Amino acid sequence: MRHVIALDVGGTGMKAALAGPGGELLHQARRATGRERGPEAVVAGILDFAAELRAYGADRFGEPARAAGVAVPGIVDAEQGVAVYAANLGWRDVPLRALLGERLGSVPVALGHDVRTGGLAEGRIGAGRGADRFLFVPLGTGIAGAIGIDGRVEAGAHGFAGEIGHVVVRPGGIACPCGQRGCLERFASASAVSQAWAQACGDPAADAADCAKAVESGDARALAVWQDAVDALADGLVAALTLLDPRVLIIGGGLAEAGETLFTPLRDAVRRRVTFQKLPKIVPAALGDTAGCLGAGLMAWDLLAAPTASGTTATTSTTATPPEVTT
Repeated sequence: MRHVIALDVGGTGMKAALAGPGGELLHQARRATGRERGPEAVVAGILDFAAELRAYGADRFGEPARAAGVAVPGIVDAEQGVAVYAANLGWRDVPLRALLGERLGSVPVALGHDVRTGGLAEGRIGAGRGADRFLFVPLGTGIAGAIGIDGRVEAGAHGFAGEIGHVVVRPGGIACPCGQRGCLERFASASAVSQAWAQACGDPAADAADCAKAVESGDARALAVWQDAVDALADGLVAALTLLDPRVLIIGGGLAEAGETLFTPLRDAVRRRVTFQKLPKIVPAALGDTAGCLGAGLMAWDLLAAPTASGTTATTSTTATPPEVTT
């Protein structure tokens, strides 16, 4: 069976799959990144994992993978195939596309940013399926975004498109590691809600999920924390929809797991803020933690479908040079 390799590399773990032509996941596997051993070990682990998947696919389906897609966090130069920087993984300027292509027998390899890759899957086969314009916003440790346009995700001129978490919604507010104060992710991410609720309830171990449960039970302190986060999120989202005019707004990540405890007040808050703007559908993400793998698989299939300058489909990858990795 024709298939591709899909890898989703996170800060602590890697998810991988063999994906069929319809985007279906034919085989799935997980592995730790091994980041405690340093960035060189992380890169080696990715290459080894991909090679094992290639061998498994060749044995099970009678032919090797036709292409590969990999999603990574941090700053990514998708056009050059370079993982530019990832604080959690400790690497810098890793030519990951070339390294993987060489390890996998010169198959074409696509490299993408983790959130944009997950957004690609949500837009094409998930909650945004059929929408010509969508915005995918996962609410996790931080907040990022993926801008979907006609079945693709916009990276921007320098690879920074969609960084909605660093839109300032509370000028002069909490300091953000990016250097600004009052960024959206300092108020409306899952980690921000966890921190605010831990302070409000006096339990250092309390998190956003605990806050959501307390909201459902009517706890006044939790309601105040939750509403502050919802209001900040609505302010950021209205700024985004004013600029982008999406047809569908897809909310994912850990905070979205609260379901209607989040979506009911969020829809109301956004509705109250819009004036001339068209109100998009606001829906939960549909693919969960498989979005990254599914998106990586879609990127790989796109490579096979894309014509080259000669009119044929892409079948080769560039030769790798050793990575520069720093701690």
